Amino acid sequence: MPDAIAYISRDTDGVLWKKTLEAALGPLDFRTLDALGDKADIEVALAWKPPAGLIASFPNVKMIVSLGMGVDHLLADDKLPAGVPITRIMDDGLVGQMSEYAIYWALRHHRDIDKYAASQRAKQWKVEDFIDTIHRRIGILGLGTIGQDTAKKIAALGFPTAGWSRTQKTLPGIETFHGPDGLGRLLARSDILVNVLPLTRDTKGLLDARLFAVLPKGAYLINMARGGHVVDEALLAALDSGHLSGAALDVFNTEPLPPEHRYWTHPKVQVTPHIAGATNPRTASPGVIENIKNLRAGKPLINTVDAKSGY
Repeated sequence: MPDAIAYISRDTDGVLWKKTLEAALGPLDFRTLDALGDKADIEVALAWKPPAGLIASFPNVKMIVSLGMGVDHLLADDKLPAGVPITRIMDDGLVGQMSEYAIYWALRHHRDIDKYAASQRAKQWKVEDFIDTIHRRIGILGLGTIGQDTAKKIAALGFPTAGWSRTQKTLPGIETFHGPDGLGRLLARSDILVNVLPLTRDTKGLLDARLFAVLPKGAYLINMARGGHVVDEALLAALDSGHLSGAALDVFNTEPLPPEHRYWTHPKVQVTPHIAGATNPRTASPGVIENIKNLRAGKPLINTVDAKSGY
């Protein structure tokens, strides 16, 4: 019976995942990308950005686990074996990190910290006009686990907060919009726009010139979802024209961000290297452990993904 677990990632060595899983499940046949051995032994693939076609080469794989809460990196492989369930991690630690990232950049923009930093460098004692919190409207694109947590925490700070999702959702204290008509309404009332949408066929390139034009003049963008949501040329044009006042970007169409890219040196752009939320095996492993047990006991899996919708 195949029972090996393949850890497929170039970002980390998997040592902490192995230690965490073995503490709960006992000794494991745990294999890494550089030492997969006989691929017929592999039962579970823990994967982050696997090489195209690799998982299809595991003839007996029974479960694919995304090592991130997003699964677009898996669904980009058109050779994924049909019928093998895809599951994703649910990581409270990662969710908290993501909301912290959004809150930090929202507050930094709201309180004009970059302007004060420039004044300090110029040795100028200059007080900026302040916009009251109750007049700084924040919109969240995506009301999944991360989006809901982010919206609730931002609303608790006193900002008028709204969120948009593909289908209708209700959150106490949060104005919600849904569907194509609701998207325009959400954008028109968002002085700060936070993107946490999953990357799907429907959302790829969503943040384009038409979308930016609907935002109020001077709006600020925080993108901590996927770089594929953004049409880079459109964002740069909106920043250059002054329609958007700035952007905090953690994710990019090409990662690492090429040295020649304008984002690095643009005065209105803040760049971070895809660190808004990092998977921590200690907080992400419970669902994975439960699914391995369920798989081996023939029980239903949790946190499964609909490949058609992309989440």
